[in-house]
Amino acid sequence: MALNTNLTTGRPTFVTHLECSMTGERYEADMLHGLSRVGRPLLVRYDLEGVGAALSKEALTSRETDLWRWRELLPVRHTSDVVSLGEIETPLVPIPKSGGSPNVLVKDEGRLPTGSFKARGLVMAVSMAKALGVTKIAMPTNGNAGAALAAYASRVGIETIIFCPDDTPEINVREVAAQGGRVYRVNGLIDDCGAIVGKGAAEGRWFDFSTLKEPYRIEGKKTMGLELAAQFGWKLPDAIFYPTGGGTGLIGMWKAFDELEALGWIGPERPRMFAVQASGCAPIVRAFEAGEEHAERWEDAATVAAGIRVPRAVGDFLILRAVRASGGRAVAVGDPAILKAVEDCARRDGLLLCPEGGATLAAYREALRTGLVDEDERVVLFNCATGLKYPLPEAPQTLDRFAEIDLGAL
Repeated sequence: MALNTNLTTGRPTFVTHLECSMTGERYEADMLHGLSRVGRPLLVRYDLEGVGAALSKEALTSRETDLWRWRELLPVRHTSDVVSLGEIETPLVPIPKSGGSPNVLVKDEGRLPTGSFKARGLVMAVSMAKALGVTKIAMPTNGNAGAALAAYASRVGIETIIFCPDDTPEINVREVAAQGGRVYRVNGLIDDCGAIVGKGAAEGRWFDFSTLKEPYRIEGKKTMGLELAAQFGWKLPDAIFYPTGGGTGLIGMWKAFDELEALGWIGPERPRMFAVQASGCAPIVRAFEAGEEHAERWEDAATVAAGIRVPRAVGDFLILRAVRASGGRAVAVGDPAILKAVEDCARRDGLLLCPEGGATLAAYREALRTGLVDEDERVVLFNCATGLKYPLPEAPQTLDRFAEIDLGAL
């Protein structure tokens, strides 16, 4: 089956304008934008009354269950600008043994193109970059975002320059290069890489695709929230545990819930949002606990979960607002608990989590222990990438087929 057969060629979306997430200042749609004038992310706004008149839940249900079924709530105006690699609706996988309850479900984003949820944001951002005439993009990455950008940009002929910390997982670096990105290891963290990207963008060398510094990654990531609503029969789960570095997905889901309520498809109830970080890099947790709206940079960040090793997030206040408004928490877990969760889920439930996904399971276990969640509640944990992208424990056992084999000892 051809990709995107459920898109309507040439039909405009319902985008009305863009809006500064801090001040509410309006920006014209269909123009290339970075951050707002006050240096904050821009949010895409829609004619939701028009969407409601054009689309019903029943009509949506009859469509193929891919990312593009939500086209009326997405910014790409024309089918010809869509740069797709087959973005499916990801499954909800129960983990009753390692999760301790049949009500704990993992939304397994590792099934997406390039093996991670970064595909959601980057397919939307690259499609809009194509529509708006961008020819060269640069971006900092901890691995998976760079891989997704390289794949989609190469597909449409956009040049990419990607900077990553020098300890980024080797498979991610090679994946970026194999898919056409010019990738450079940098002796620093992701925000150090971002500073290089920002300098080049200021000199007009490329367009800055850093997290939340263009408006459309949020729109791709919000489809996680749209999918959850449909998968749960338009009644949202009680709690969501989300691995939080830049926090685009958490921000996007919160936006999706508001849009669905405006359409009348869900009520005002919201999941408690748990922003999960590693104890070796927890700026959002520190700001949450201090009652602050912005998070100071986390110095000497270090964790096995590289994807959430983000010392400073440009959308920090949006993450914190969503967490607080939902009655949720920002929580940190240590690397030993993360690795134990990954091992337990693989051995007991057969699902290989990435370290960031392991962080959500570790955080859920701690929240259950401390009474922040109840085992009877419906809980979704996000596994943001396939565990096959990460180093696995050695398996050194061998057999000599010519020697006598003690089969009972195997």
